[in-house]
Amino acid sequence: MLTIYAVSDSIGETAEQVARATACQFEEGIEVKRVTYIKNFEAVDEFISDIESPNDSMVITTIVLVDVREFLVERCIEKGIRIINVLGPCISTASRLLNKLPDYKPGAVWNMDSQYFKKIEAMEFAIQYDDSRDYAGIKHADVILIGLSRTSKTPLCMYLANKGIKALNIPLMPEIPIPEELFAIDSKKIIGLTIDPMRLIEIRKHRMDKFSRLSSEIQYANAERVLNELEFADKVMRRLRCKTIDVTKRAIEDTALLIMESIGYDGIKDH
Repeated sequence: MLTIYAVSDSIGETAEQVARATACQFEEGIEVKRVTYIKNFEAVDEFISDIESPNDSMVITTIVLVDVREFLVERCIEKGIRIINVLGPCISTASRLLNKLPDYKPGAVWNMDSQYFKKIEAMEFAIQYDDSRDYAGIKHADVILIGLSRTSKTPLCMYLANKGIKALNIPLMPEIPIPEELFAIDSKKIIGLTIDPMRLIEIRKHRMDKFSRLSSEIQYANAERVLNELEFADKVMRRLRCKTIDVTKRAIEDTALLIMESIGYDGIKDH
């Protein structure tokens, strides 16, 4: 078995694509492993020391940091590991043709800046705290969405996360106590999602048709149950004195825009 290590001083996407394109030319016998953020000599040494079978290994690298790249080449030669530098020759050729020095910026092709990481962090936050899995995130959230089941809380959180906004959602149910943490934060960070009763019943019935009718779901789309839930949710939102948005006839994008305006979101550039 040959192992191709895709080594990069950034996320390694380019190196891995080249490695996998190579592996695809052979039906079997090649394993591809991505090695990321190799930005200094210590990281190079640690990577090389972890290679168990140098004779059955090769390295495809897109490292642009010259000193780190050269050190990696030296260490691979010492260990008898074949290494192919993908970006080096391309950058050198372009440099000669342009008659100017390159910037040597790791991850430049992916624009790995603080705004990118903000989006990723917000996405991970939305997933971790989706549907009240953990109330510990309330104090760290940029916005908390509350509402009944099927009021688009989760898709809204994911949409907002793509804008770099840490959004957390909490479903409202009469049987579940309201987390006390909600009363300890600024009510301006809380958005209540409301919906027309008939539309909610319609959505819930449609969802039930897609799944087995479990005994615990019998009341899910029951008109009386839905009205009771809406009354309960209205009381909670009044008690919290939070802004409410009717999502009945609104697209996710429209509701998200209202939420962003409410919390004073000034935007980050999309990449």
